[in-house]
Amino acid sequence: MFLRNDHGLELGGGGIATPAFAAVPGTALSTQLKRRFFADLDLAPDLGARIGSLTWYRGVATCIGLCALTVLMAPGFETPIYGTVAPALTGAEWDAARAQAITPLAQGATTGYRVAATRLVSPLTDTPERPMIEGTAKLAFGEALVSVLQRTGVGKADATQVGQLVSSAMPLGEIQSTLLDYQLGRRPEKSQPRPLEKLELRAAFDKRMEITRVGASLNLKVIPIAIDHTPLRVQGAVGSSLYRSARAAGAPAKAVESYIRTLATRVPVARLGSDCKFDIIVKQARAATGEVQLGNLLYAGVSGCDDKVQMMPWESNGKIEWFDGAGKGNKTGMMAMPTNGRFSSAFGMRRHPILGYTRMHRGVDIAAPWGAPVYAATDGVVQFAGRSSGYGNFIKLDHGGAFGTGYGHLSRIVVRSGQSVRKGQVIGAVGNTGLSTGPHLHYELYKNGVAVNPRSVAFSSLRQLTGSDLGEFRSKLNQLLSVPVGRGAEKDED
Repeated sequence: MFLRNDHGLELGGGGIATPAFAAVPGTALSTQLKRRFFADLDLAPDLGARIGSLTWYRGVATCIGLCALTVLMAPGFETPIYGTVAPALTGAEWDAARAQAITPLAQGATTGYRVAATRLVSPLTDTPERPMIEGTAKLAFGEALVSVLQRTGVGKADATQVGQLVSSAMPLGEIQSTLLDYQLGRRPEKSQPRPLEKLELRAAFDKRMEITRVGASLNLKVIPIAIDHTPLRVQGAVGSSLYRSARAAGAPAKAVESYIRTLATRVPVARLGSDCKFDIIVKQARAATGEVQLGNLLYAGVSGCDDKVQMMPWESNGKIEWFDGAGKGNKTGMMAMPTNGRFSSAFGMRRHPILGYTRMHRGVDIAAPWGAPVYAATDGVVQFAGRSSGYGNFIKLDHGGAFGTGYGHLSRIVVRSGQSVRKGQVIGAVGNTGLSTGPHLHYELYKNGVAVNPRSVAFSSLRQLTGSDLGEFRSKLNQLLSVPVGRGAEKDED
């Protein structure tokens, strides 16, 4: 609320101009003269009608005369119109104005009347304390439980006892980033800390702890939380973008990325039509309190088109690998698709679109959107990562056994020379650097240092489940395929 002495702009300009002439009331004589001599005289006719007539010219003359009179009577810009500003309020007037103002106390307002204490007010010998204090503290990552409790006002003895009780149920290091709801009771003296009456915390996803005071000691109660391990199943049409369609259907981002990498080992993702149907099953844990945790990808499938894929992870010989519905694993030595896109230029002699002459195209071009992730085709070590003439931003990987791969025209590089990478790991992003006419990935494959056609990679071996492993694998696969879309019916094994 603004007071009158805060601003004086309400009187600026012509706001305080006093009229020079007052209205003159008409008389009966003047009214009779107007009716007798000027009854048919129209000094302000419609200039849009009867153009060129005597009445029209009379109206034009009236308009010109009024404009000329206005110009002659105008005071001009060189003569300012002064306004007066009311003086600031002082003394009793200022106190009265402040008493009528309302401003927030949180901002240090001092408005309103100040009234002295009357005989009805009794002075207190001591300020009373609240009998109970309730609050919430956060145990951040890396903080000690005892120190957090002491910071909230809990005494050292109670905080130490709480730490001992909690550590007897589970390691304190496993309790990270959780909220502590506490209650502090009445203390005997102000110099003493308040006693801890109650403490509640979410110790883990499947358990919470409650510490209450019974007499002079604290007791711990561990309350388990029911967890429903129901896999999350998401299905839908591939549409114009597999990633966007899967995300729109409710699949987590990390699960979709794993799904695409898994499919790329069996079928080029760019070959999937818009009518193809994706099938994603993700590990999920839902607590009775409403929280949900999503885990790893449990199943990757494609149906409804020429390419039908069913993939599920399985532990074999102490290593988790992906197998299809027939129990066949991935082919070792196979190069995964370095990015999600379509082949736009083949390996071999061709006319360079920028240089204008024919020369050897040492790799293949994969058209993809600017910024799309680029993956390592297989396990290897970064031999080079940086700028390389016509390649622009370029990465070269050494895969051992005389094989290597190259990735050019990148917009971003996220690895460094000498770094080890795994198959499917993001190493950069599609770009348009170097001698490039548009966003795409230039992909090369080397054998003994010589560039060869990347689309002519030979496969070396194939894993196949047999016997009891194959039977257990198919049983687990059938259980996953029976899960309804959007929810699960079976308990997921940890």
